[in-house]
Amino acid sequence: MTLYAWGRPRRFPRLPAAEARYFDVAPDARVLAHCHWQRDRASHPTVLLLHGLEASSQAHYVIGMAEKAWSRGFNVVRLNQRNCGGTEHLSRGLYHSGLTADPRFVLTELREKDRLDRFGVAGYSLGGNLTMKLAGELGRDLLPAVKAFCAVSPVLELEACVRAIERPANRIYEWNFCFNLQRRMRRKARAFPGAFDLEGLWKIWSIRAFDERYTAPHHGFDGASDYYHRASAMRVVEHVARPALILSAADDPFVPPEIFGAEPLRANPHVRTVVTPFGGHCAFVEKPNGYDGYFAERAVVEFLARHLQPAADG
Repeated sequence: MTLYAWGRPRRFPRLPAAEARYFDVAPDARVLAHCHWQRDRASHPTVLLLHGLEASSQAHYVIGMAEKAWSRGFNVVRLNQRNCGGTEHLSRGLYHSGLTADPRFVLTELREKDRLDRFGVAGYSLGGNLTMKLAGELGRDLLPAVKAFCAVSPVLELEACVRAIERPANRIYEWNFCFNLQRRMRRKARAFPGAFDLEGLWKIWSIRAFDERYTAPHHGFDGASDYYHRASAMRVVEHVARPALILSAADDPFVPPEIFGAEPLRANPHVRTVVTPFGGHCAFVEKPNGYDGYFAERAVVEFLARHLQPAADG
């Protein structure tokens, strides 16, 4: 199902053209979002969508969820991680799996500058880890305008997920990720000559090796293992204090279902975890029956719609 969803073309006729918007999330970093606004945006809830590793705001699951959310009356903000979506020239540094400062900045600016007052956050894979890590960091009191969180195929325990993708059966996935990571680093080097050492880059065909050489030291972690531990949402999920939905699949090739049995998740009454028998990674396709069949996208929008009621409704 994972490969099917990766290779299947999709069309989104109900989603209007997006408005590009840039956010200066740090002195040396700018990120690009694609926004779909309702006619009177301030009177509608807004969902912030976060993509996975080496994807972008153009990922099929991001646009698919955007179309469903917009059709239900949401404003939609499809956010690119730093350097993603062709934006390598906008940020001097790199992104990582736990960099919640950027979506937090975006939410704050939309609240203060655009006067929006109801938000949901939804993410897939790496974006799912960001979503749940953000939920834990916000706890009960910070950014109260954010009402609910949804994570699909989230890599909540990075070490376990990297070990899973390192299995021989998953070599095609890891090769694809590393191929794209190599290409991105070459684009970064062209945008910022001398900032990154590319010697031997072509030899890096594991995510762990890439993170050991680039991601971890760039962000001040003591190697890949330290990065995986500290950037994982599992470190903070016990502090999630608002409605959150986690949706994953038992047949996900590199998100082991057993990670969702961890005590911090099971003991938190605010987090609902659903592990379906089938769904793959960021896929979740069933036979179309009145809609396009991407049931995780529909489930997320339904969950957010239940929890992002107008402020007047209490």
